[in-house]
Amino acid sequence: MACQFNSAEVVPLEDIGPYVQDALDLVEFANGDTTTAWGRIRAKMGHLNPFHLKMMGIGNENWGPQYVARLEVFTRAIKSRYPDIKLVNSSGTDPNGSRFDYLNGELRRMNADIIDEHYYRTPDWFFSNARRYDHYPRNGTKVFCGEYAAQSVKAVSVDNKNTWLTALSEAAFMTGLERNADVVCMASYAPLFAHVDAWQWTPDLIWVNNLQSFGTPDYYVQKLYSLNRGTRVVPITLNNDALAGQDSLYASACIDDATNELIIKMVNASAIGQSEKILLNGARKIAPQGQFTVLKCDDLHSVNSFDDPKKIAPVESLVPVKGGRISMTAAPYSFSIFRVKMNAPAGGGLIIENRK
Repeated sequence: MACQFNSAEVVPLEDIGPYVQDALDLVEFANGDTTTAWGRIRAKMGHLNPFHLKMMGIGNENWGPQYVARLEVFTRAIKSRYPDIKLVNSSGTDPNGSRFDYLNGELRRMNADIIDEHYYRTPDWFFSNARRYDHYPRNGTKVFCGEYAAQSVKAVSVDNKNTWLTALSEAAFMTGLERNADVVCMASYAPLFAHVDAWQWTPDLIWVNNLQSFGTPDYYVQKLYSLNRGTRVVPITLNNDALAGQDSLYASACIDDATNELIIKMVNASAIGQSEKILLNGARKIAPQGQFTVLKCDDLHSVNSFDDPKKIAPVESLVPVKGGRISMTAAPYSFSIFRVKMNAPAGGGLIIENRK
């Protein structure tokens, strides 16, 4: 299938065999040993060992019955020969609407491995969708948030900017991705790079010219999530509910088993600073202090630039822990991360203590 925004040309189903064979040959080239035809070619090209390919994407922002009919052919052929390869399938161009509803239903009917969802929406959409995956089916098909970026003006507008508001809304949305890591198996911001004199569209994560580069506020959100990943999610609740917008606060928490650290991420989307007492329910022998990293700006429309590349950038400090409680101050319009060592897990989760 050619891009449906352009020619929308398709290969007739009766002629699709060579394209399916290309996909099968690709897996053999990546994973086959040197006794296979394509594995032998890979070795001759200088890579003796297999690449251990685990996933393949079948289509990108394709939609409609024509896509489903072709996807079924590819899926049957690849799964028949390589049952362990996970296939990533398109859910179309939007996170809702008729295209999405049709494909989401068809892909789940097919027991798809992974559905690729894309979101180019306003910051308000990202804030309001922090609970998007709370009620998705927990078994079977997973979700890849394959392309997302908050749009300061509107989708595909040349006037979009990487403002602090777009970054803050993405940080809030990502608390929902982390909280639902049993459903969301992967996520990636898009696009990554843009040259100031030759860009395709905005926003973009990292901007370059011929001599310089700088990371946007959205880049620092992505970096902080990447550097503070856990291996197990633990609940963080307020009044027995996931913290996902109450009082403009959004939060997720996880444990890094490799370092035995608790990691809390919190977004304050309001203009008012909020001080929280977080009870570590079930945790024992917590370190007396933890690392506190804050990304914030009072002006939601601020941006980083070549002249001021770190106008919005992370600042680190130390925060004490006393009596199994963390006193965590969420500054106005901020994204905060708290890490603390512990000798026993917070098995009962974290609780934001009730406030008057």
